[in-house]
Amino acid sequence: MAKNATRQQDEVDSRIDWGIIFCVLMLALIGLASIYVAATHDSGATSVKSAVVSQLMWYIIGTVAIVIIMQFDSEQLWKVAPLLYGIGLFLLFSVLIFYSRAYYLNTGAKSWFAIGGLTFQPSEVMKPAFILMLARVVADHNNAFPVHTFNSDWRLIGKIVLWTAPVAVGLKLQNDFGTMLVFFAIAGGVMLVSGITWKIIAPAFGAIAVVGGTALALVTTGGGRKILEKVGFQAYQFSRVDTWLHPSSDTSNQGYQLWQSMKAVGSGGIFGTGFNSSHVYVPVRESDMIFSVIGENFGFIGGCVLIFLYFLLIYQMIRVTFDTKNVFYAYISTGVIMMILFHVFENIGMSIGLLPLTGIPLPFVSQGGSALIGNLIGIGLIMSMRYHYKSYMFSRNESFN
Repeated sequence: MAKNATRQQDEVDSRIDWGIIFCVLMLALIGLASIYVAATHDSGATSVKSAVVSQLMWYIIGTVAIVIIMQFDSEQLWKVAPLLYGIGLFLLFSVLIFYSRAYYLNTGAKSWFAIGGLTFQPSEVMKPAFILMLARVVADHNNAFPVHTFNSDWRLIGKIVLWTAPVAVGLKLQNDFGTMLVFFAIAGGVMLVSGITWKIIAPAFGAIAVVGGTALALVTTGGGRKILEKVGFQAYQFSRVDTWLHPSSDTSNQGYQLWQSMKAVGSGGIFGTGFNSSHVYVPVRESDMIFSVIGENFGFIGGCVLIFLYFLLIYQMIRVTFDTKNVFYAYISTGVIMMILFHVFENIGMSIGLLPLTGIPLPFVSQGGSALIGNLIGIGLIMSMRYHYKSYMFSRNESFN
């Protein structure tokens, strides 16, 4: 009996990817410590406790979500993908009517529900739903067309665009360009691994680069901006570009946040000023600019450790994907990896002045419930792969003994 109990415990342990849990836990601890520092220097003691406890509660809720999602195998995820995508779209367009007026006045984006003191951004939980739906679409197409041809590949591109377009429209109406870029990154990543020939992929990404370069040229000229205004670009988006290109030209208005973030990161030097030793004020550093806290308190070494944890997490995800050998899971994994990578790249990039400000949070570290839940759902999808693959392998081995 003891031997069977030990084997059952070993089986349970093997079904859980402790490497992923370790990475997320370390990032969560860094996030809680950074939020504590930001809240301590920006507000009173009551707010410090509230900020840390609130974030901790969201981690607990996200952990429960992971446990629930892990119970779904690939067949069940396949079945619920259209339903979750539909619910996500419904919320994405509902927020255009029931958006938080206060957040709209502060950010210019109709992206948040507000119920009392609770706020919720539907686009964050739409990300894993979109990943599931895109993975199903690509896997279904490749099953129907096992041999890739120009015709079938263009059909697949059309399907990806078709399922991405409603999301892009919803985000465009919300004036949330930064989040729209995340969905484009997810779609682009899934497209890259979908098997589409490089004779199509290379020109397509070349065209995207040309369009991006043209947009950058337009946004930096007066005449170009008038053209962009006619297609829906807002004044605050132009201001963010100006801040990015010339951070030191206006350090009292639009450029203040970026300038202060760069000062904070620079003041950290190699080893940082020490935990909870902050001398540079950075607006909204508990969420969008959380990397400035890490850079100031823990310096270049601390920033490198953070980035290493993200790459270790990505490595663990890739390893799970190769182990399971399930194409549907592979596309899900690609979507989750692209979501996390883009968030990390954009958030750290904008904190040090390499990229324009977009309001994209740092995964598992920045304060914010809806973003955290969306990322933890993505982790749950990855852990579901290992959980059910190991369960299947254990059952099969038992049948041979």
